[in-house]
Parts: sequence; C-alpha cells; structure tokens
Amino acid sequence: MKKSILITSIILNFIFAINIAEELNNVFISVAEQGKPAVVSIISEKTVTQKIHPFFHSPFGQEFPESERRGQSLGSGVIIDASKGYILTNNHVIENADEIKVKLLDKREVEAQVIGTDPLSDVAIIQITSDGLTQAIIGDSEKLNVGEWVMAIGSPFGLHLNHSVTKGIIGAIGRNDVISRLNYEDFIQHDAAINPGNSGGALYNLYGELIGINTAIATGGMSNSNAGIGFAIPINQAMRVVEDLISTGSVIRGWLGVSIQDIDKNLAKAMGIGILDGAIISQVLNNSPADESGILDQDIVIAINEKEVSNSSQIKNMVSSFRPGENVKFKILRENEEIIIKVVLGERPSEEDLAEVYKTGNSYYDILGLMVVEVSSEFAKEKNIDVNDGVVVKKVKENSSSSNEIKSGDVISKIGRKKVTSINDYHSLLKQYEKGDSVLLLVKRNGSSRFVALEI
Repeated sequence: MKKSILITSIILNFIFAINIAEELNNVFISVAEQGKPAVVSIISEKTVTQKIHPFFHSPFGQEFPESERRGQSLGSGVIIDASKGYILTNNHVIENADEIKVKLLDKREVEAQVIGTDPLSDVAIIQITSDGLTQAIIGDSEKLNVGEWVMAIGSPFGLHLNHSVTKGIIGAIGRNDVISRLNYEDFIQHDAAINPGNSGGALYNLYGELIGINTAIATGGMSNSNAGIGFAIPINQAMRVVEDLISTGSVIRGWLGVSIQDIDKNLAKAMGIGILDGAIISQVLNNSPADESGILDQDIVIAINEKEVSNSSQIKNMVSSFRPGENVKFKILRENEEIIIKVVLGERPSEEDLAEVYKTGNSYYDILGLMVVEVSSEFAKEKNIDVNDGVVVKKVKENSSSSNEIKSGDVISKIGRKKVTSINDYHSLLKQYEKGDSVLLLVKRNGSSRFVALEI
C-alpha cells in the first residue's frame, strides 16, 4: 500500500513538473512574440574624417591630406508610441549621426529624425513616419526584484542577427558609477546575454512589459563581447527623460545646490557615526535650495522622501528625477540626531554653468535672480571697460525682481555706494541685504550707466 502511494506521488509530482515547465516555456514564447514587433534595428551613418598617409607615421612630421568616408554603426530601439512613431534608444547609438535609418521586424526600412538627446542619462528619442507599428507595453521598474526573470531583445553584432532573444535574471538594481560618475546611472544589472548592437534594445519582464533599455555590458580582457553582466536603464528613469525631450528638447532636472561625497570608514570614525550608508554634505552653495532650507555642511543624507539612500550617486540620481519646484523631504543625520528638512528644489543649471556655480560657491541665481561672472579681458576690450570695473550678468531668472530691469551682458559696477571689482565683492555686498530690502545698483549697458532699484 505504502509503495503504491509513493509511486502515485512520484508520478503526480512528475506530471506537475512537466506542466510547470510547459507553462513557463509558453510564458517565454509569449513574451518574445509580443515584444519583438516593438523592437527595431537602428543604422546610424556618419562622416568620418581621417588623414591619408602611406605609413603609420611620418618621421618628418609633415601634414598629410584628409579624406572623408562614411561610417556605419548599429544599435537597437523600442517603439513607445506607435501613433506618433516615437522610438526610445540610447544617445550613444545615434550620437553625431548624419543619417538614421530604422529597420522594422517586417524588414521595412524607414528614415528617422532625432527629437531629443540626453548624453548624461544616455537616452535619446527618435521618430519615424510609418503605419502598422506596434508599441511596447510600458512597465514599472520600481516594482522589480532581484532574482526576477527578464528577456532582452535586440540586434547583436549585425542586422543578420536582428531581433535576437535572450533571457536571464536581475542580478542587482540601483547600480551606479558603471560608466561614469558624471552620468545619471541607476542601472538594472542582469545576465541576459547582450552584446554590441543590443544597445537601445528592450528588456522585458515575464508579463511582457518593457522595464528597461539595454545600455552597457561588462566585458573581460580585450573583448567587447558579453561576459555575463549587462546593464539597462530603468524604464521609469528613461520615460522621465523622454517626457522632457519630447516637450522641450532638453531635460529639466531638480537641483539641491550641494556637493556630496560617500562615507568611508575613516570619515565615519572621525565623525563618530556608526553608518557607511548615505552621503555627507561637503559644500552648501550660498542662496541655493539647500541653503535656504537649512541644510548644513557635515549633514548626512540618509533618506529622501522616506526612501533610504546608500551613496552620493543615488542621491544625485534621485534629486535629479524630481522636477524644479517640488517639495522633497530629506532625512538628515546631524550630530547623531535624525531630523527632517523639507526642500523646494531648484532647477539644475547646465553643465557649463555648473562649473561657474561651484567655482564661486554661490547658487545658480543669487537673491536678485541674477547669475554673474567676472569681466573677461575680451569682454573688457570689446566694451572699453576695465576688467575690475564690475561683474557681467550672464543670465537673468524669469519672473524675478530683476527680469524687467536687467539684461544679459549688463555690467554691475556698484551696489549702493560701494564699487564692485570682483565676484567676491559682489556677493559680499549682497549679503548685507535681506528679503524685503531694496538694493540700488549702478548698471552699465552699451556705454551708458544708470541706477536701478530692485526689491529682494
């Protein structure tokens, strides 16, 4: 009796295992069938200039003539809006391309135009005009779990391998500093095989939802092929960028106005704290959102909107994902006590302007709504003024107290009765004023001077 029960149990388990395997097999087949039509191959053509010379180098140092040749690179993309022909891909797939062509699953080849690119997140959006397109179902990358099965679809190595399908699992989420600390990286790490040509292609979950855009691979030695680890941009991050690229052509990011760094063992010991997660504020820019909200240097950010943070890159990514004007809660560790500080974020300056911002230690816009720079020798010569004769207005904040009176290119030579000879003078004199005060400026424009009164 016991023997027959055991045999029956084994048979039932075997049948059950077969059914599970068949169901899982059908799931993978279904995801591939549903996901492939939304994935495209992208052919980018660009003109490459090179010097023609008979040897590897000239021992005489003479210049050789230049020639131009057409270069071609291959990547992938995902249709996210069939009615408008919008295709999501990586910036590096179409960067500097003179001509972009898209090859669909049904072998049609269509010319594409660039709608917008964002090198810092490596996201780009292009557009084609064609009928019969299929768009991907957009998922939610915030709901991903480590160990979850995923499927990658793209064109590795060439058009002859287009729409290749591979599967794997998510090995980690929130990976950063993979390509560059300067970029916005919050990668999904997975082991579905991806190779050159997969860039910009789809990463699906087992519900057939697009949850990532494949972007990079970890390689071994001199090879540039897959070594078992791939990285994808989470779809939530990519779509946040896409919204701005479609509406304005550029990305508008939230900004705190601080410098931050990771916490190592030495810093933790010196500060008498028992954590290595979070990040320490090393600089707070004057008049920045952080400064106005009461954040101080040596504060340690341990959570944003109640979500714990582990390092400085994660904080940078999270802050930039908010929009200017949003009210964000920062959990701060200050002198071993936890406090909550609410910050209304500003708008992140351009990379060019950021260099000037951190150089001066002041926020993008000062209390007058101005961004000023030193008078350069070229500007001084052009305007027939001395390099120490004030500061130059580079930008004026919209709808600020200055916007009706001050223009880009104006020179501010006095605040009150005091001469302005440098950036430091300018900011030092402004510190004497508070909200509600009126400030008298001597402004030079096109060779003439006039006084302007502004209310802070």
